Amino acid sequence: MSRVGRQTIPIPNGVSVTIQGTRVKIKGPKGEIEREFHPAMQVVQADGELRVKRPSDRRDHRALHGLTGSLLASMMKGVVDGFQKKLEIVGVGYRAEAKGKTLRLHLGYSHPITYEAPEGVKLGVDSPTVVTVAGVDKEKVGQAAAEIRALRPPEPYKGKGIRYQGEQVRRKAGKTAV
Repeated sequence: MSRVGRQTIPIPNGVSVTIQGTRVKIKGPKGEIEREFHPAMQVVQADGELRVKRPSDRRDHRALHGLTGSLLASMMKGVVDGFQKKLEIVGVGYRAEAKGKTLRLHLGYSHPITYEAPEGVKLGVDSPTVVTVAGVDKEKVGQAAAEIRALRPPEPYKGKGIRYQGEQVRRKAGKTAV
């Protein structure tokens, strides 16, 4: 049996779970999240916890069993604690400004770039070179952070660009003069 799928997901206080067929809606202190799961997987709520049941031991059902359990655990963590990614901007003159749901980035191009936050994602600027992406949906937070990073990925010669906080950029030696 799947080790991840077999684990029960406890429902903390202040969190409500609604199951309608294959659709699961979780509401907590940080917000709410809703997701449709594969019709073969059955999500059951009992004794203050969620459990995932699979119909057979087929390979695809075993894979979906673990996936469903993992997604439910992430949803539960998201509505209770939330998810956050920090991005560092490295480079002379590179900076970010936040205005509402819009992020304005100066990344060495001839024009500033504006990035509009997707629904359910909050953008914050801790300092001109540190951007925080936060929200309840792990998938949306990761996607938004990846889209911002893709605007100017770190380059290997000087290390300039946008990187995740703590990311190691492998540096290359430049040309050597003879």
